[in-house]
Amino acid sequence: MCVRRSLVGLTFCTCYLASYLTNKYVLSVLKFTYPTLFQGWQTLIGGLLLHVSWKLGWVEINSSSRSHVLAWLPASVLFVGMIYAGSRALSRLAIPVFLTLCNVAEVIICGYQKCFQKEKTSPAKICSAFFLLAAAGCLPFNDSQFDPDGYFWAVIHLFCVGAYKILRKSQKPSALSDIDQQYLNYIFSVVLLAFASHPTGDLFSVLDFPFLYFYRFHGSCCARF
Repeated sequence: MCVRRSLVGLTFCTCYLASYLTNKYVLSVLKFTYPTLFQGWQTLIGGLLLHVSWKLGWVEINSSSRSHVLAWLPASVLFVGMIYAGSRALSRLAIPVFLTLCNVAEVIICGYQKCFQKEKTSPAKICSAFFLLAAAGCLPFNDSQFDPDGYFWAVIHLFCVGAYKILRKSQKPSALSDIDQQYLNYIFSVVLLAFASHPTGDLFSVLDFPFLYFYRFHGSCCARF
């Protein structure tokens, strides 16, 4: 059992890191800096895969109640902000820097639980939160490739992540399962990002992308899943 858990954990960590490496390659090496289209594509494919799995009976999705959908709408807005800001930040920051900043979201959650929900927090968890905050605070002063815009979008990303997790936890127990919530996130993201692609200029600027028909670009987008 221990070996099996280790293999599952190792597989998850490998896939998790590979997804960031793939995204970083598309965003920084190929310079596909059109986040509404890039994230819209990813959420569209994610939504389609969930929908097909639902129709095949592999997963169960129950999001037909309008009241439940409306109650989850603020979380979906935060989800869009999270993936959009994360894409903008990752295109400008190194992966270790980006992940270190992302960890500060746990500090936000810990602070909220301690100050507003009056939950008991172990000293070890408080120390861990301080170390995460200190590590993130030292980064701008030790980053040889410091990019203000990258840090700006990273801060927005981590606040969206923290707020999303807090809101998600505050709605438990919820009539929506984790799959229901993710399915709604995907649908809302595709719609909102599609409408946002024109005002942001991504819709027409992408036509000038030099690797639009490059097999490595297509392969990297597909490898993300």
